[in-house]
Amino acid sequence: MLDSVITKQTLLFLKKLEKNNNRDWFAEHKKEFKARELEVKIFLQRLQERLQSHDEIDKLKMFRIYRDVRFSANKQPYKTHLAGSFSRAGVKNRGGYYFHLQPGGSFIATGFWQPNKDDLLRIRKEFELDTTEVREVISEKGFKNIWGNLVGDEVKTAPKGFNKEDVNIDLIKKKQYIFVKNFTDEEVLSPNFINVVDEAYMAIRPYFDLMSEILTTNLNGESLLD
Repeated sequence: MLDSVITKQTLLFLKKLEKNNNRDWFAEHKKEFKARELEVKIFLQRLQERLQSHDEIDKLKMFRIYRDVRFSANKQPYKTHLAGSFSRAGVKNRGGYYFHLQPGGSFIATGFWQPNKDDLLRIRKEFELDTTEVREVISEKGFKNIWGNLVGDEVKTAPKGFNKEDVNIDLIKKKQYIFVKNFTDEEVLSPNFINVVDEAYMAIRPYFDLMSEILTTNLNGESLLD
């Protein structure tokens, strides 16, 4: 089966939507939107097939174009991007993949975006104890060439109960543990784009494997899944 590609028409539609972000214009161009949305959905489905060859994927979620404006100062009714995410299957496989298509702002992301309080504490406790393994993984040359540095929101000094002078405070104070890879429009439109995205997702596995082990064991390394 041939792989899908992202076309210039889809990026052009999103640019037009950004300039005409109102319900009347969108209603007039609903048919075109559906075609563009389908193109991206097919791309994500092909990407999921690739992911399934080297990871266990539970499901693909494609996000709706409609914005929830109830509690936002921005009342524009539509997002100006198309996006989807892939959930890993099973309790032992932690982490997830995200895909974001936007003219001039496309990117993929992966890692731990909003870990719940128990997972966040477990990660911090692990890094308080030792960061040797995780630093080896995220500083490996091939990994770093693809994903760059670990990013994410963090507290200003130290989380409650942790020492701000800890040698590993740079990792302990994070609230998110994610990696982001940006793409130009030219890269997005390349026939090889799906391969580049899949290879980047594949490269994250050592990080996922280590973090999954951390999150499914206690500080003594004993499994929490039994």
